[in-house]
Amino acid sequence: MPPVFRFAPSPNGYLHLGHARSALLNFDLAQQAGGRLLLRIEDIDRARCNPHFEAAIFEDLDWLGITWETPVRRQSEHFAQYRAAADRLARAGLLYPSFESRAGIARLVAEEQARGKWPHDPDGVPLYPGVARTLTPKAVAELRLAGAPTALRLDMDEACRRARELDWTELGAGPSGETDAVLARPQAWGDVILARKETPTSYHLSVVIDDALQGVTDVVRGQDLFWSTSVHRLLQALLGLPQPVYRHHALVRDESGAKLAKSNGAISLRELRAQGLGAADIRRMAGLPAA
Repeated sequence: MPPVFRFAPSPNGYLHLGHARSALLNFDLAQQAGGRLLLRIEDIDRARCNPHFEAAIFEDLDWLGITWETPVRRQSEHFAQYRAAADRLARAGLLYPSFESRAGIARLVAEEQARGKWPHDPDGVPLYPGVARTLTPKAVAELRLAGAPTALRLDMDEACRRARELDWTELGAGPSGETDAVLARPQAWGDVILARKETPTSYHLSVVIDDALQGVTDVVRGQDLFWSTSVHRLLQALLGLPQPVYRHHALVRDESGAKLAKSNGAISLRELRAQGLGAADIRRMAGLPAA
């Protein structure tokens, strides 16, 4: 069977050079291997995603000379599949509800930090203090009845106990040069959120479900997602899903050394196109060989 690659952007802004590097790498590798390239629209965040940005994604990729298979999978059309996976984990006793707002969690973390150092995840975010695990069934029912914000969290300690030691095959390299068989460290992320009351999934859950359902064999993405693979391997093991191989690539950075991001105003591909640049220029600027 030919290998299956995928490019999976979120339509919450215009694509920039960092996206171009990832999309072109996936396209080139699929072409070289005689494989398939899928395009997936990761639009579970309905408040931030916009059809205008989705249309711009298609336009930019076409301009770069990238072709992909149709139909395109949109995550917002498959909430039932993600909900079913979350329900399966819940029935296995691996999920628990938490009811704090983001501000409430920040207060809990501040209280912990006042008593000493508090651990952070690989992205630098403080871990959830885990207080919701001590709630009685009566307290949970009362909070739900009151309409408190609800998130379903993975009981990380129990999940890791059941899955035992995991690793993944890395064909690229991690931020510190990690390669080959990389030991997964999902505990570093704490009790991650897998679903919310208003959105029955999360990035971690939907991405592993999508990759499995679409038959993705090769995941090519930026090094900023390298340690997220630990959570993805854990979910694959818990749900009995196939394991792709991974190839994490270096990020495109600005003059200050920060990674390009929509949130910090990285110049978009459409702006570069308006300046008269072509696809060959984008390849060069993204550090890729000519087509």
